[in-house]
Amino acid sequence: MATVQVALWVVIVLVALAILFDFMNGFHDAANSIATVVSTGVLKPGQAVVFAAFFNLIAIFIFHLSVAATVGKGIAQPGVVDVHVVFGALVGAISWNLVTWYYGIPSSSSHALIGGIVGAVISKTGTGGLVASGIWKTVAFIFVSPLLGFLLGSMMMVVVAWSFRRATPSRVDRWFRRLQLVSAGAYSLGHGGNDAQKTIGIIWMLLIATGYANAGDSSPPTWTIVSCYAAIALGTMFGGWRIVKTMGQKITKLKPVGGFCAETGGALTLFLATALGIPVSTTHTITGAIVGVGSTQRASAVRWGVAGNIVWAWIFTIPASAFVAAIAYWISIQLF
Repeated sequence: MATVQVALWVVIVLVALAILFDFMNGFHDAANSIATVVSTGVLKPGQAVVFAAFFNLIAIFIFHLSVAATVGKGIAQPGVVDVHVVFGALVGAISWNLVTWYYGIPSSSSHALIGGIVGAVISKTGTGGLVASGIWKTVAFIFVSPLLGFLLGSMMMVVVAWSFRRATPSRVDRWFRRLQLVSAGAYSLGHGGNDAQKTIGIIWMLLIATGYANAGDSSPPTWTIVSCYAAIALGTMFGGWRIVKTMGQKITKLKPVGGFCAETGGALTLFLATALGIPVSTTHTITGAIVGVGSTQRASAVRWGVAGNIVWAWIFTIPASAFVAAIAYWISIQLF
């Protein structure tokens, strides 16, 4: 009986750690949802975080749990995952999030989590414990999501510029201050729909590994879904102001029309990825869209040095979080 109680407490602690990661994900990635709408002056920061958090939360009613299924069942082989693997994955992901938040670098919480899982699984069984198709699909979208965001953002900007070529700048500004509320809401919806499901996936993975859920279940317990969507919404409400400044001001200067195009391009990319069950980075997506919008004006409108630093953070995210996760897995094994 005592052993069962200890095992239950271990699961509870790891679930709490996963929900903390989800909260940090919202906190860290709040910038992705609100940077453009704040930098263009359409909403004040306080209004923007509440606005984004609301759409993060209602995403629970919009999207199927395709991304959660990929993370929960499509990254590691059945039978490989245990409490030590989950602990290592979460420590690796949280550590990388804290480092990048401190330095104001818009990195990917999603890929930090995937990197954490990969590092912990390799520490336990080697690469044979991974599901190659799930890994390659996720890695491919490290490049596809910002490129798609770039293309859609720049295309939206070209279409809008052509459509409103006869309108006065003041009229365009007035219209797109209103329309940017729609695009920001859509992007926040996509953010909540894709990112909350990654934490749902790792909790689902833990519950299956410990026998509290069946591998054949089509969805995880309802409480995991509700708690993860609530956690990411609360995290968004607290915001990540260091990263807001980078995303909204340092890459390129945006007007409401540019903010609308970037958010719309990013939202369409997230909707597509979530429908396909692919865990993508909202950071990569919106950065690509912002760069796409800036580049339609002129190449010098984009601060390529800042964008380059962000790309380096993307490249290091999975290896760095995997390395920390491997160490955390080894420590967990030694202690428990």
